[in-house]
Amino acid sequence: MNEPGSSVRPARRLPPLLALRAFEAAAAHLSFQRAALELSVTPSAISHQVRALEDTLGQPLFRRLTRQLALTPAGQRLFDDLRTGFDVLEAGVDKLRRPSASQAVTLTTNTAFAARWVLPRIEAFRTACPGVELRLHASDTLVDLARGDADIAIRSGRGNWPGLVSRELMPERYAPLCSPMLGLKRVADLPKHQLIHCDWQPHAIAPAVWPRWFREAGIAPPRGRAMKSAALSFSDESHAMLAALGGHGVALLSLTLSAPEIRSGALVQPFGPALDTGSYFLAVANGRENEAPVRAVWDWIVSQAAGD
Repeated sequence: MNEPGSSVRPARRLPPLLALRAFEAAAAHLSFQRAALELSVTPSAISHQVRALEDTLGQPLFRRLTRQLALTPAGQRLFDDLRTGFDVLEAGVDKLRRPSASQAVTLTTNTAFAARWVLPRIEAFRTACPGVELRLHASDTLVDLARGDADIAIRSGRGNWPGLVSRELMPERYAPLCSPMLGLKRVADLPKHQLIHCDWQPHAIAPAVWPRWFREAGIAPPRGRAMKSAALSFSDESHAMLAALGGHGVALLSLTLSAPEIRSGALVQPFGPALDTGSYFLAVANGRENEAPVRAVWDWIVSQAAGD
């Protein structure tokens, strides 16, 4: 007796798999010849397997007409069921043959962080996590992690997002940066140079904009029109950085994302203050933090941030 939890189970009452495959192919093509080509056997082998299946089931599955096959009602029912079953089997085997498909992780972050921090590390990621396919979603629009729009996120802010598990990666500060070609060293000389502005998203808690910088520096800002007339404005921080690198003015830029240019001397920070805009956080939806591929990406990002 097969009791609940027993390791013994009754044998499946199925005809031989070879016979079922031969019949399904013949029924799909309505031809023993074309079924034989599909399965790389002879037409007589297909005919033999189908005949054996009919004997096992005790009823005909085909009507054999002149140069043509037609399914009987029983044959049509069996073909429909087998086709569905074989489709499921094929899909399951295909998943095992392509394990990388189930190991894909979508990382979402803003465009500047994606371009300046993530992309330069892609080769390092491939070496560290060869079994995971990283899909990068770069957008300044927040996506819904709980809904599954992405698997993991790097966000700037305070980290207190309902429904998400988060971890601080690094604090973020913005400061005036410019090309050393400008020769800017004193705050008093700032009005002589063009200010480079960058748009911030409406949800930003503490945007690094020039009016705020002047307030925290304790300096009177240029009056309305004066500030706008001697300024460049960009919607993307990467473009603002390119303008600063080209010597077109002074920009408030991320000290984290501009670190390579600061180290090389291509950009300099002539003076402070640096503005606190929160921190970069790693975030996932509650309950997903321990999924193997997500955890692999999480641990790799944490290790990279610690190296910085």
